[in-house]
Amino acid sequence: MKAIETTGRFDEQGKLSIEFPLSLRNQKVKLIILIPEVEDIEEEEWLSAIQNNEAFDFLHDPEEDIYSIEDGRPIEKNAV
Repeated sequence: MKAIETTGRFDEQGKLSIEFPLSLRNQKVKLIILIPEVEDIEEEEWLSAIQNNEAFDFLHDPEEDIYSIEDGRPIEKNAV
């Protein structure tokens, strides 16, 4: 199998366009899409992932509620 490396971009509709046209016509190809990793995940995205991931279903079990608001200490803003 021959490999060609190029770059592309997904548009608002989710369609992939490559940045450098290739002279391939009417050929089936296999794609491997490499997406740059994001350093920090936004809190909203993280919370959505937890809510929709079956791996966290155990957290809905009442036996997992072992802490209350009275446990621990508040976090101080200037604490390092």
